[in-house]
Amino acid sequence: MALFGLSGERRLIGYGPFTRSAQRPQDGVAFYRNDFGLTLEEPWLIPKRWEVTEAAEIPQQPLPQIDWQAPDAGSFAQVFQDISLAIRKGVFEKTVPVSVEHGERTQGDLHALATAFARVPAPKISYAWLEADRGFAGATPELLFALEDRHLQTMALAGTARREEREILAVDEKEIREHEFVAQSLMAKLADMGILIRQERSILDLGPIVHFQTLIDVDLEDDTSVETLLRKLHPTPALGPLPRTKETMQLLLDWRQQLGCPAEFGAPFGLWFEGKFRAVVAIRGIWWEGDHVMLPAGCGVIEASRVVNEWRELRLKREAVKSAIGL
Repeated sequence: MALFGLSGERRLIGYGPFTRSAQRPQDGVAFYRNDFGLTLEEPWLIPKRWEVTEAAEIPQQPLPQIDWQAPDAGSFAQVFQDISLAIRKGVFEKTVPVSVEHGERTQGDLHALATAFARVPAPKISYAWLEADRGFAGATPELLFALEDRHLQTMALAGTARREEREILAVDEKEIREHEFVAQSLMAKLADMGILIRQERSILDLGPIVHFQTLIDVDLEDDTSVETLLRKLHPTPALGPLPRTKETMQLLLDWRQQLGCPAEFGAPFGLWFEGKFRAVVAIRGIWWEGDHVMLPAGCGVIEASRVVNEWRELRLKREAVKSAIGL
């Protein structure tokens, strides 16, 4: 089963078996699922049947009980030191390590996480993928891009604080600098593709946490394929390295593997429906395989970053995922 949040509180649910394809179909419904490195040869998934429903009409299931274990601060601190050294050497301006909180299911059905995240309201976008005894589900605030005809919408989402620290976030030079890395990089990637309109930086309120957000619209000069845009925009510096080169991407992939990050975390997850494609950044979710559960979170590291502050931000993001569904 696959699920994707539409506008308002509608959800599109696709049911298998799914037909896998290397190419997007011309019409109908298709989900896009890939790993962070975009290595899957057939990322398009065409459901046997599908339906659109209201979030409130999705049956609630009892949440599973999970025995969580504290994430390994030592491993993260070592990766943070490696990244800081690479930044001082000029390899990066910014990159995004991922810490993972692990757990074991002790009772209940982990697939119930999908229906719980499906009921999370806007502005978060629900997503889920379930197969046999594994899957992932979440409610992300980050749209990678939406494409309809030649109109593209995207966003920069970076810079994080607790809701009660909103006024401090608005003037925090480190968080503003991190956000502008992302926004300016997106603008540079899209500058030669059409007419750009960048809205003013604002603060997106997600309940327990807030983020800086900048919305960007592009009227594309030429027809551009979904696949081309996915490879051009993913990963944004909100989840990936800056600058993005083969070397810096490989370093980030190595650090993600070292820290036990699920392959799909931060990857695009999308839906082709009614002639429009929308892809989210698969964050703020939970992954599982068998009884083993993983809750990853990433943090943007720049030269001004400090390991203690980043560790607190990672915990804040994980707590927000759990609180979103009352886990």
